[in-house]
Amino acid sequence: MLRRSVLAAAPLLPALAACQSSSGGEAQARQRALPVVFFTDESAAMGPEARAVIAGAAERARARPGVPVAVRGFTAPDSAASPAFSRALAEARAQNVADALVAGGVPRDRIRVQPRGPVSFEMMPVESRRVEIHVGG
Repeated sequence: MLRRSVLAAAPLLPALAACQSSSGGEAQARQRALPVVFFTDESAAMGPEARAVIAGAAERARARPGVPVAVRGFTAPDSAASPAFSRALAEARAQNVADALVAGGVPRDRIRVQPRGPVSFEMMPVESRRVEIHVGG
C-alpha cells in the first residue's frame, strides 16, 4: 500500500539558469516552465500545492486544444524497492496527476501517462520523486 502524503508541488524552471538577468529573459523562462509535482517516499497522493500546479497545467493545455499532454512519473533510485514496485509507484503518481488534469477540463484522450520508474542519473532523491506535465508532448 502506498503512503498518502505529499511533499510539495512547484513549477520547475530548467531554463532559468541559462537566461540573462534581464526581465525579458526571466519572462521567457517562466513561459517555458515545466509544471512538476513532487512526492514523498512511497507516496502517490497529492496535496493543495499539487492541485495549484495541476490547475495551471490544465489551463495551459486547455489553451492549446488538440495538443497532446504527456504525464511522466518518476521515482528515486532505491535499493530497497523492487523495480516492479518503483514502476508501479511512478505509474500511480502519473495516473493521479492525469486524473486531476481530466478533472480540470483536459480531455482524457489527449493525455498519455508515461511511468518512467527510477531515475538513473544523479539527482537528489526528493527531486526524483516527481511527475512532469509536458503540454505538447
